[in-house]
Amino acid sequence: MFLTISTTGTPERPATDLGFLLHKHPDKAQAFSTSHGTAHVLYPEASAERCTAALLLEVDPVALVRRGRGKGSGGAPDSALAQYVNDRPYAASSLLSVAMSTVFKSALRGVCAAMPERAASPLPLRIEVPALPARGGADLVRKLFGPLGWDRVEAEPVVLDEQFPEWGDSRYVRLTLEGELRLADALRQLYVLLPVLDDAKHYWVAPDEVDKLLRAGEGWLADHPDQKLITSRYLSRRWGLTRQAAERLELVRLAESDDLEVEDVDNAVDETKDTEERPVPLAEQRRAAILDALRTAGASSVLDLGCGQGQLVQALLKDTRFTDIVGVDVSVRALAVAARRLRLERMGERQSGRVTLLQGSLTYTDKRLKGYDAAVLSEVIEHLDLPRLPALEYAVFGSARPHTVIVTTPNVEYNVRWETLPAGHARHSDHRFEWDRREFRDWAARVAERHGYGVVHVPVGDDDPEVGPPTQMAVFTLAAADQAAGARTTGARAAGARPAEYPDPDPASPAGTTITTTTTTTTKEGAA
Repeated sequence: MFLTISTTGTPERPATDLGFLLHKHPDKAQAFSTSHGTAHVLYPEASAERCTAALLLEVDPVALVRRGRGKGSGGAPDSALAQYVNDRPYAASSLLSVAMSTVFKSALRGVCAAMPERAASPLPLRIEVPALPARGGADLVRKLFGPLGWDRVEAEPVVLDEQFPEWGDSRYVRLTLEGELRLADALRQLYVLLPVLDDAKHYWVAPDEVDKLLRAGEGWLADHPDQKLITSRYLSRRWGLTRQAAERLELVRLAESDDLEVEDVDNAVDETKDTEERPVPLAEQRRAAILDALRTAGASSVLDLGCGQGQLVQALLKDTRFTDIVGVDVSVRALAVAARRLRLERMGERQSGRVTLLQGSLTYTDKRLKGYDAAVLSEVIEHLDLPRLPALEYAVFGSARPHTVIVTTPNVEYNVRWETLPAGHARHSDHRFEWDRREFRDWAARVAERHGYGVVHVPVGDDDPEVGPPTQMAVFTLAAADQAAGARTTGARAAGARPAEYPDPDPASPAGTTITTTTTTTTKEGAA
C-alpha cells in the first residue's frame, strides 16, 4: 500500500516544512511497527521548492489472518488460500487508514509545536494513491472528494489487464488530489474515505468507531451531500451505529448554524440523573422464558442437557417446585465450573439432594436420563454438526422421552440487528449452523411427528416485525398415550426402584461420570 503527499514552497516558506508538520525528518527513512505489518516513511524528494513524503505499508498476510480470528469473528473462516491471496497488501484500505493514524497521529490532529501557524494554514497539496479500491467507480470518488475543497479530483480507472482491454476496468482507480487545504483536513478526509470507498474494514467495528468518525469528520462531514453513504459504509452498515452517528452529526450541523456549542444544543437530558432503563440481557430473558415454560408444564424433575457452566441449573435451584435437577454436559471442565458456581461443596444436604451433574454425550442414548418430566436444550443444537443432529434427536426424543422438551436456538434472521456482528458471521465461532424461523419450524415439526410430540413456538426477546425475535424457542409436549407410559417410569424412579427398561448399565458402553449425587460423590456407568 502506497500514498504520497507533496507540496511546493518558496525560499521564505520552504516545502520541507512538510517534515515539521508530519513530525518526520526529510533526511531519514523511518520504519514503524503496526499490528498488521511495517509502515515506512521516506522522502523521494526534499527541497525548498518541492517536497514529497511517501507512506509505504508492508502488510504481513500471516499477521492479518491471525488477528482476524480475534474476539467476535464468529462464523466459518474463508477458504485457506483466500485468507492469504487477496488485494489487502496492495490496495489502499482501512489498513492504510490505521497506519496513517499511527504514523501521522499529531498531523491528523493539526498539532505542530514548532510551526503552529503553518499547521493552521492551507498548503498547496498533491496527494496520490496508485491503487484505491472504489466500489462505485471513479464517479463515486469524485462525488466524495469533490465537495471538500479540492481544485482537482482525478480518479483514473485501472484496467483489469492491459493485454486484454476487452475485459474492461477493475474496481481500482489511481487517485490524484490537488488543491490548497490544511494538511490535517486532507489527512482526516483520507482516513475516513479510504475504507468508505473500499466498502470494507479489516477490523471489528465497535461503538467507539462513531467517535473516531466524528473526530475525523469534524468540519466537513456534517454538511457533506453524501453524509449518509459515508457514515453507513464507514460503520460497516451497522444500522444502530449509523443512526447514532447521524443524530450526533445533526446536532453538530444545528450548533454550527446557530454559532453554538453542541452541548448548548443537546441540553434536554440531565446527565446527573440516571433515568434510562437498562435493557435485560438476552440470556436472562431466555432463562426466564424457559422457567415459565417449565412451570406451565408442571415439571418437577428437569434435565438441563448441555448445561455448560450451570447458569440454568442455578436458576432452577432457586425455585423449590423443581425437586430433581440434572445438569449434563460433555465437558468435564464446564461441569467443574458449574460445581464451583453452585458451591456444591458448601451446599446443605437437602439442597444438594436436588441437583446432580453428569458427564455425557447427548448424541448417545443414556438410560440415566429416562423418566424425567422435562428436558431443556438451551442454545445446544447449533453447536452440533448437522449430520450428528439425528443422533441427538433420537437420544432425547426417542430414548429419554421426557414429557416436555424445550429447545432454544438463535434466529439467524435477527443477526442483522446486532450492531457489532459482522455481516455473514454467526453469533459464536463454534456455531455449526444458525436457522431462520422457517428452518427451525420445519425441523421441529419433523421431530414432533416422528416421535409422538406436539410442538408450539414461543418468541424470546424483542419480536421484531421484520426479522422476528433474537431467540426462537420450541416447546414439545409428549402425546397423551405416551405420557401414561412415561408416568409409570417416573413413579418407579421416584420410589427408588429400577424400572424394567432401566437395567444395570453395560460397562462396555460409553461412560458418564456423576460429579455429584444426592448424598455422596459416586460414579455411574451410562449405557449407550
